[in-house]
Amino acid sequence: MQKYFILISALFMLNNVAAQTQSEKADTILSSLISENTVVGVVAGYSINGTVKWQSALGYSDLENTKKMELTTVTRPASIAKSMTAIAVMQLVEQGLIDLDKPIQTYIPDFPTQKNTQITTRHLLSHTSGIAGYKNGKEAQTTKEYATMAAAVDLFKNRKLLFEPGTRFSYTTYGYTVLGLLIENVSGSTYEQYMQKNIWDKAGMKHTGIEKYGVTMPNKSELYHRRKGKIKKSTPNNLSNRIPGGGFYITLEDMFLFGNAVLENKLVSESTLDLMRQHHSLEKEANAYGFGWYLYNPKPDEGAIIGHSGEQSGSASQLFIIPSTKTVVVTLSNTALSWKDVFVVTAKLMKLSQKEVTNE
Repeated sequence: MQKYFILISALFMLNNVAAQTQSEKADTILSSLISENTVVGVVAGYSINGTVKWQSALGYSDLENTKKMELTTVTRPASIAKSMTAIAVMQLVEQGLIDLDKPIQTYIPDFPTQKNTQITTRHLLSHTSGIAGYKNGKEAQTTKEYATMAAAVDLFKNRKLLFEPGTRFSYTTYGYTVLGLLIENVSGSTYEQYMQKNIWDKAGMKHTGIEKYGVTMPNKSELYHRRKGKIKKSTPNNLSNRIPGGGFYITLEDMFLFGNAVLENKLVSESTLDLMRQHHSLEKEANAYGFGWYLYNPKPDEGAIIGHSGEQSGSASQLFIIPSTKTVVVTLSNTALSWKDVFVVTAKLMKLSQKEVTNE
């Protein structure tokens, strides 16, 4: 009996060492972003089957005042907002309130019509509408307040399209601003009210919302950017012209909650998620785009790994979701112009997480 007890104890210790080694590997991967002076602060982690297996916070949320980054630090997820907006749109599609292929004027009557093909919800979700992005850097870094979603759309709606809708792919945050107005007109709620009730509350996300320019939030990170190897503090910009495509604040915990709500079909049905994971973007095989999701696998399994990247002032972020293994991998940093490094690190963490799935 004593030998049996010793054997069980040894196996238990080995399991702990293995788990510790896995955690140490993840810590080493993430620490490269800090040690190589890529970002000021970062939080990251991965969950499997709804359980967080590893998470960590490194660096500073406020470098000037040596305030450390914490797991609960509030950051900007940037364009990961598009995935949430796309799910909100697809909820309304499920209810029969939106037809993906009807002209957008069906839901936004005063939206400009085109000579030939009209923009549809499908075009907007897949970045094939022809709507251009920011006119210039000044527009991207604006401090101007757009009080309503309609006012934000008015900023660009009369500009010339880049191409005939449905014929090409061109990534545009403004296309998602139009989707925000669509949600308002169809639901009868403000975009913020709709997202709170139908996305964030349903997923249990208590620390996510729309960033308000000039409003100080407790535990929110400062904004930084990296240029020519040097990190500097960024001037705060107003996100009210792009809220549905990149105007949120969030925490790491809430990113996990969102990812797992997607996997558990709390927000849209499995068949709807399958539709969103199909290739709609007219792109080449690598990094195809569905409805609000990048598709990170090559054909024929393009939708096997979905997610979204994000980068704006004070943010470089990455989300991966693997439906087959119920895995969510997230990295959120407070430093712009570092997304490529953040992507590589998150991809390494994803690979590590799948080794843990194999060993379970």
